[in-house]
Amino acid sequence: MQVFGIPLSPFVRKVHCAAAEKGIAIEMVPANPRDPSPAFLAASPFRKIPALVDGDFQLADSTAIVTYFEAIVPQPALLPAEARQRARAIWFEEFADTVLVPSGAKIVFNRFVAPRIVGRPGNEEAALEGERELPRFLDWLEGEVPDAGWLAGEHFSVGDIAVASVLRTLAYVDWGPDAARYPRTAAWYDRVAARPAWQQVAALEAEVVARL
Repeated sequence: MQVFGIPLSPFVRKVHCAAAEKGIAIEMVPANPRDPSPAFLAASPFRKIPALVDGDFQLADSTAIVTYFEAIVPQPALLPAEARQRARAIWFEEFADTVLVPSGAKIVFNRFVAPRIVGRPGNEEAALEGERELPRFLDWLEGEVPDAGWLAGEHFSVGDIAVASVLRTLAYVDWGPDAARYPRTAAWYDRVAARPAWQQVAALEAEVVARL
C-alpha cells in the first residue's frame, strides 16, 4: 500500500498517523503536486495530496483514505460508535481541514515551504493575514479541549489526529500550541504526541525534514 505525499502536510500526516494507529503498513512515496509523476496523477487526477494506491485501487484525499482504512481495519476505531461522539470527531476533522488549514497555510507556505522547499521568497503580507486569522480559531479550540481525554469524548479519534496534525505543521513557523496562552490545548497536544503511532510518524517526518 503506497501513500503519495510527504508528512510535512497535515493531510498526509493524518493518513500516516491513522495507518500507524491501525497497524496498516504503508510506503511513503514523495509527491509534488506542482511536478506530478504519472503514478501520482493516476491516483490523484486533481493533484490532491495524499493519494493512495492499494493494489488496483486508487484514491485521493485524506478524509476518503482514512474512511477506507476504517472500513478495511475497523479496530482500533478512529470514528466512535456513539452518534454524538462520531459527529464531533468528524466536526473536528472538518475544523482542522477547512478552518485551521486555510489560515495556517498562509503562514506555513510563505515562511517555510516557499523559501525552503520551492526556492523562492514567500508573500509576507499573506503570512501576516494568516497570523491575524488564526488566534480566534485557536481561542475557540482552547475552550473546547477537555481537561483529560480526547476531543470527541472518551475515545481517541480522527478529530484528534486532524487537529494535532495542523498544529504540528504550524510549529514549523513557531505557531505551535503555546502552553502559556493555550494550556489546555498544549496539554491535549502532548497527550496526542505521546502516542506510539504519532511518535512513529514523527520520526519518519524528522528524516524527511533533515533531507530538505
